[in-house]
Amino acid sequence: MSNVSNVSKERHLDATDARILRALNHEPRATVLALAQRLGLSRNTVQARMTRLEREGVLRPFECRIDPAALGYPLTAFVTAEVEQRRLTEVGVALTRITEVTEIIGLSGDMDLLIRVIASDAEDLYRVAGHILACPGVLRTRTSLAMRELLPLRLTQVLDVLADDGRH
Repeated sequence: MSNVSNVSKERHLDATDARILRALNHEPRATVLALAQRLGLSRNTVQARMTRLEREGVLRPFECRIDPAALGYPLTAFVTAEVEQRRLTEVGVALTRITEVTEIIGLSGDMDLLIRVIASDAEDLYRVAGHILACPGVLRTRTSLAMRELLPLRLTQVLDVLADDGRH
């Protein structure tokens, strides 16, 4: 299993990084040259920073933008799982083999994992939940169906603050 973020906890993005990310957020298909012109930076500066941001995991894969419903998976569910602690890595590996598992997050508290799952319908979700429960080391699970996305992931406000050197 990979970390939630590969970005070093020691390193924080500076205002220039935030300005680049904000510009990409507004225009994801912008070229490096277009970003450089828009931001008043050199092309090499933008290219080097984007390369570093990708390498450090700040810029995530394109697949994060794809709507699973367009792929035939209109249902999203969140499965929490309690796991035998000594088998946590083994469980993580087993879960990655389930195609419909799209995200796994380690938790503190009563449950050990939060697993995002996509499914084509209720019967498919039941099947996927069964595969999760069948993973060696999984003790119990709870499944909650996502009914509606009230607030999609957003970071624009944070980028705005960082891009302006922390000024509100």
